[in-house]
Amino acid sequence: MNFIPYGHQEINDEDIKEVVSVLKSDWITTGPKIKEFEDALCSYINCKYCVVVNSGTSALDITVQSLNLPKGSEVITTPFTFVATSNSIIYNDLTPVFADIQKDTFNIDPKEIRKKITKNTKAIIYMDYAGQPCDINEIKKIADEFGLYLIEDACHAIGAEYENKKVGNFADLTIFSFHPVKHITTGEGGAVATNNKEFYEKMLLLRSHGIDKSIQERYGSNATWAYDMKYLGRNYRMTDFQAALGISQLKKLDLFIKKRQKVVTRYKEHLKKIKEITLPQVNCNVNHAWHIYTILLDETIDRNAFFKYIKNLNIGVNVHYIPIYKHTYYKNKFNFDKNDYPITENIFKRIITLPLFPSITEQDIEYIIECIKKAIKNSKK
Repeated sequence: MNFIPYGHQEINDEDIKEVVSVLKSDWITTGPKIKEFEDALCSYINCKYCVVVNSGTSALDITVQSLNLPKGSEVITTPFTFVATSNSIIYNDLTPVFADIQKDTFNIDPKEIRKKITKNTKAIIYMDYAGQPCDINEIKKIADEFGLYLIEDACHAIGAEYENKKVGNFADLTIFSFHPVKHITTGEGGAVATNNKEFYEKMLLLRSHGIDKSIQERYGSNATWAYDMKYLGRNYRMTDFQAALGISQLKKLDLFIKKRQKVVTRYKEHLKKIKEITLPQVNCNVNHAWHIYTILLDETIDRNAFFKYIKNLNIGVNVHYIPIYKHTYYKNKFNFDKNDYPITENIFKRIITLPLFPSITEQDIEYIIECIKKAIKNSKK
């Protein structure tokens, strides 16, 4: 059996043709395809504005920067996410505060958010774990009560819905990622969606050194030499050939999600019979986008032994995520206590991510199931 990765892009000849077309054109970066991709995203999400950048991390950074919060302000987020989520807080001289997660969805727990609010709290970044939207209504109530900004890290959740409305319309700003393991890819890439014109116009500048004129305005026969740097921005620009790939991929997003949902259905049919495994829980008011598929192993199973056994059988299982407070940088810089996050700790010790991507085959799934059964027997504590 060839190696089965936990995630994989699906790129066809149509995608490649669109990229080649741009490579043969006059503009290969910061040209017309950027706005075309942004407009396509707005149309899909049904939001007013969108800014595309070179990664989901860059999207997080300009999002937090656009809020212009006082130095040292606290931003509450989940510890059970990729480090980029909370790193964006630190990049902007702010203080991350972690709130524990829910034991069923692994999303940040609104009740725990409320416990962490202080006079210094200015914003909440909630992350839609695995592609399932958080309890957004409850989080919005808290934000409204305390006058907090809301940022939705939807890097797992493009195409997901909450109460029949696409993710990208609930928070002040919403972030997406187009890394190859995500639903659609631009190689590397990301985007911020918002309905706030002020944030939108500021982020346009922040993605390109904080300069007030676009590349297109500064080149060509009618261009002038003058421009002004209004903010301390960075080079977070996306290329036109990446945008062309994104436009092509976006047309297939709903199909990709349907394929992922079919894989999830097959996993559920097989794995629900194994008593040592707990399957993901899905709330009734969401349309889950299924970026990743995770299982929880019973306490009688050694997760690390299970992981090693499966990996040796050429299956690319993974662990999403190592809690952020466990990383060396965070240990050295902050004083987080793991005992403050009992649900996160419990989930982390038991969780395994199984392969999930549109082109995974039925044969692959059957092989994975059989290997899981073997691993269970061989990983007892």
